[in-house]
Amino acid sequence: MSKKTKRVVVTGLGICAPNGIGVSEFWKNTKLGVSGIRFIPQLRELNFTCQIAAQPQVTQEHINARFTKLEQRGLNSTGIVYGVLAGLEAWEDADLLYNDTPDYDTGIIFGTGILGVDKFREAIHKIDAGNTRRLGSTSVLQTMASGISTYLNSKLGCGNQVTTNSSACSTGTEAVLMAYDRIKSGQAKRILVGSCSDSGPYIWGGFDAMRILPHDYNDKPTEASRPMSATASGFVPGSGAGALVIESLESAEKRGAKIYAEISGGHLNSGGQLAGGSMTAPNGQAVRRCISKALKESRVQHDALSAINGHLTATKKDSEEVYNWKRTLKIEAANFPPINSLKGLIGHGLASSGSMECVATVLQIKHQTLFGNVNASDVHPDIQNLIPKEAILQTTKKTPLQHIAKASFGFGDVNAVVIFSKFEP
Repeated sequence: MSKKTKRVVVTGLGICAPNGIGVSEFWKNTKLGVSGIRFIPQLRELNFTCQIAAQPQVTQEHINARFTKLEQRGLNSTGIVYGVLAGLEAWEDADLLYNDTPDYDTGIIFGTGILGVDKFREAIHKIDAGNTRRLGSTSVLQTMASGISTYLNSKLGCGNQVTTNSSACSTGTEAVLMAYDRIKSGQAKRILVGSCSDSGPYIWGGFDAMRILPHDYNDKPTEASRPMSATASGFVPGSGAGALVIESLESAEKRGAKIYAEISGGHLNSGGQLAGGSMTAPNGQAVRRCISKALKESRVQHDALSAINGHLTATKKDSEEVYNWKRTLKIEAANFPPINSLKGLIGHGLASSGSMECVATVLQIKHQTLFGNVNASDVHPDIQNLIPKEAILQTTKKTPLQHIAKASFGFGDVNAVVIFSKFEP
């Protein structure tokens, strides 16, 4: 098979999400509209304006299943915990082995934003107290950005590229496309991809200070994240991890692996913080170019999209995002594909958002079922003027799904769009 025609498929999934740990629990709760957004008493104690957030409900049982007692000594990085839970689930779901010699055909691209903030805080206090020698032998591993890919590989033994990428909210989707390019070009047979994000006040405090989080829902947290809603008042901070094993079709078929979906293509770009783009706002021209290029790379016609899983953070930018989709697809409003956002259920997972949403998108294709949007019954009038209200499904719906576009538009004016497709032998 030539490099130009190599097909790339998804053979494993794993997730550690605020509304479910493990693919089975996550998908069940997502279909039912079960939210993972909760009131966090610590945030009230610290005088946060927004006192709600979304973080996986990890138990000691979860940790014992994946970390030895020795590994648990001094473990104080939620991002690593989330990433390991999701990554190892995806690995096992793909029926891959734990290697005792390097597997040079297999790699890891697992992204993050900030890793080990609580471990950093612990280290600072110990150093200030003159107790440097009490930091422990894993403080570096838990706080360096590539700690997550390094930690995963200490268990998996991959010999291909092992790295960590970081591009704000688009990190997870970018990781998928980085791995897709590497496999498609023949440089690897399979790659574990994903992203994770720490949780806690030291991650979320900066956003609270920016006054971009909702503050009127502390007593009703599940109603706070309102993508595409007229009453949206800011994103709910979240955390977690998503993971996918992607590999060449040739490799998957040779192994007899199950196939969830095919990656038809995608595109990455940046708006350069020009033409209206900034650190916090997207350059609309670049967003539209990213969508268009992703469809072209995938050889998917604009009117052939079955659905869109948007970035859609429950801010004023939601209307702008829908406008960019509408202008790029150039199809009649009546034919606009359904569009949904996972953030209504799990908040904005920051660096982990793209990977968790990619897992959700692949599950929609696998089960031929779209999950509904929550808290969006009062659709923003600017969005209603662009697309029919029916395109914003309120409940889960079983429907034929051939191609779904997954988009992530991140802080710093960076964009990623990947097209997942139903696998056809």
